[in-house]
Amino acid sequence: MRAKLYTPFLVALMVAVVLASCGSDEGGTTGQGTKVEGAKTLDPAKVEAAKGDVTWCIGKDTTGAYKKSVAAYNKSQSNVKAKLLELPESADEQRTQLIQRLRAKSDECDVVGMDVVWTAEFAGQKWLYDLTSALESRKSEFIPSTLETATFDDKIFGAPYNTNAGFIYYRTDKGLKAPSSWEEVYSSAKDKGGFGYMGADYEGLTVSFLELLYSAGGSAISEDGSKSAVNSDVVAKEVLTFMADGVEDGAVPKAVTTYMEEENRRAFESGQITQMRNWPYAIALGNESKIKGKFKFATFPSYKGGEPSGVLGGFNLGISAFSKNPEAAMSFANFLSGEMGQRFQAQTATPPVLESAYEDAATKKTLPAKQLRKAIAQAKPRPVSPVYPQITEAIHKNVHAALTGDAEPDAAIEKMSEDIDKAINTF
Repeated sequence: MRAKLYTPFLVALMVAVVLASCGSDEGGTTGQGTKVEGAKTLDPAKVEAAKGDVTWCIGKDTTGAYKKSVAAYNKSQSNVKAKLLELPESADEQRTQLIQRLRAKSDECDVVGMDVVWTAEFAGQKWLYDLTSALESRKSEFIPSTLETATFDDKIFGAPYNTNAGFIYYRTDKGLKAPSSWEEVYSSAKDKGGFGYMGADYEGLTVSFLELLYSAGGSAISEDGSKSAVNSDVVAKEVLTFMADGVEDGAVPKAVTTYMEEENRRAFESGQITQMRNWPYAIALGNESKIKGKFKFATFPSYKGGEPSGVLGGFNLGISAFSKNPEAAMSFANFLSGEMGQRFQAQTATPPVLESAYEDAATKKTLPAKQLRKAIAQAKPRPVSPVYPQITEAIHKNVHAALTGDAEPDAAIEKMSEDIDKAINTF
């Protein structure tokens, strides 16, 4: 079946890239052993009776979904009123501005829109309320993997707001089909035009590496979050050797070390590669290009017989520890992550976080709901750690060195492990 054109995808495509790449429950990837003592908590009963005004701080509203959500919430409420404070489009600038406010103990932001990889960092600094009790009655509503992105020290520090997971794209006019393993991806790419992924020295390469590592049963950090796990067995070295060999033998073009999402997509559409790993936004753009009707997409396959896995993107909603009205803030966060707020997400082709949303007509109209739900369910968070920015730098810097030939894979993994341990020891 040919991929459909989802018009709202074109409206939201750059948002999808940001949600996915800015910034686990299995394999010891969460680091849940790090302790957060003394976090404030919320009484669910007081949330129900909340009154007053709240401000939601999140990145620029490029699709209009945020404004629609605020208007709909305010229309439904008589006791609480919300307003939107838009931050810059750049994820780095968003994070910087939020950290500046939180360090200063500013009460300007009540609800904090956080890339999933910032959640543990903010929680570790005691900038967020512990929402475990406040969300207890709602836990079953969320796709479990999305809730894991907001879980740190076995506590929930955010309500999932939106999510994302990647696909393998392949050219059907070149005789390709959905792969059953990563090994098949690379072997077919060597004979039929090449495979591309985000291979530049940035966050996207961390994602590309972790997707294979997770599928091989590996981990980036230990289960208790106290040390690196990449050098504890042979899995990480095997995965990085596999990736480096792919570049060396021509299955993956050497130019992949310069690819971010858009360079990768353009290479696929121009025929420089015939398979790629990318986010769902590339579906609609592919159908606007000369390869319309000549490609399909599939969820990630297994590696060495392991369980297929992806890496989650998206945003969570935290309640600032410095809010003067945290109960009202939680009421608004419940709305945004609830049925109505998630409908606004789906209408702009932004993947929702609720189980029920993938059966909703709005989601099925704007997103490849069945395939996306499967991709999100099998995906895992990136390492949940207060020092994630340093951990991801340790990963993508050393993976990149192996792909460019500046380091042997074994040496790159050893250096990666050393750098991750140094990062963890700074907290």
